[in-house]
Amino acid sequence: MRAAVVEAFKEPLKIWDNWPDPEVGPDHVLVKVVANGICRSDWHLWQGHWDWMGFSPPLPVVLGHESAGIVEEVGSNVKRFKKGDRVVFPFGQACGNCGTCAEGNQQVCDNLAMSMFMGAGGFGEYTLVAHGDVNLVELPESISFVEGASLGCRFMTAFRGVTAQGKVEPGEWVAVFGCGGVGLAAVDIASAMGANVIAVSRSKDKLDKALELGAVHAVTAGDDAPTAIQEYTKGGVHVAVECLGTAATWMPSIMSLRTRGRLVRLGMSGADEKGILPIPADMIVGREITIVGSMGMQARCYPEMLRMVESGKINPSSLVTAEVPLEGINGVFEEMTNFNTLGYSVIKN
Repeated sequence: MRAAVVEAFKEPLKIWDNWPDPEVGPDHVLVKVVANGICRSDWHLWQGHWDWMGFSPPLPVVLGHESAGIVEEVGSNVKRFKKGDRVVFPFGQACGNCGTCAEGNQQVCDNLAMSMFMGAGGFGEYTLVAHGDVNLVELPESISFVEGASLGCRFMTAFRGVTAQGKVEPGEWVAVFGCGGVGLAAVDIASAMGANVIAVSRSKDKLDKALELGAVHAVTAGDDAPTAIQEYTKGGVHVAVECLGTAATWMPSIMSLRTRGRLVRLGMSGADEKGILPIPADMIVGREITIVGSMGMQARCYPEMLRMVESGKINPSSLVTAEVPLEGINGVFEEMTNFNTLGYSVIKN
């Protein structure tokens, strides 16, 4: 099959016409990719980051994990889906059998699988989904494949982070640090939940986009951002959503909180931090600050998000700023290296 292949870290992806088709096992589903988002997580993997987590892919590899498409083939054990079904799925695919899955937390399954490590991710014509009955979600006809792809990783990560982990309530103050793909999604979702959202970014274009999506105030990122937020909200925000994962946003997001505030960390660190960041431990105790991580979203929680998309309450398609061919991935990665992307770029096959 045709695919965009990482042959070496930080080197341009090469288009292969003969990448092997993924092999369909009894619990697998082969999906013909119609659209796939280009996520900063793909950029991190292309950079060779996250080796400190044991998460650096073997090369060559076909990345891509924000797919929407059509079922091409199902394994013998798959009962809920058939060829021709329109589907989306989480980037992390659960086994459905471990203790964590039994608790309903399939997003952090003990045996989590990813398509890109099973033969091919969404940067190819076909991708493989493990344990199809557990992880596939029917994509309603009213939602396009491009919009379906825009839900994958960034939007659904923000959705669960804001709703289930952040427990954002109407009228609360929410600061979103980092207005890339995850951050702009968090702005859209928190605004839809009735929160008063403050967007924080060093990019004027991204702040303007955040205001367009419903933010009530914009703050330029920097050392004085927490003070500006504390003053504007008269005491700090109820929830801070940290979307970039770097030292530049980590401490400011904590310092923007009011007493008993909640921090939701969605971003993953880069090569400079390697997962280690300072923490104001005494402040966390003295002001009863809650810090929680959020890792994607389980397939069983998609229906609520899809209903909100269909009703128009949330609008992931408003974040799609470009549709590109496979050959366009390198240009998007270059823009990500320079932090020049605005919204989502989606591959349309």
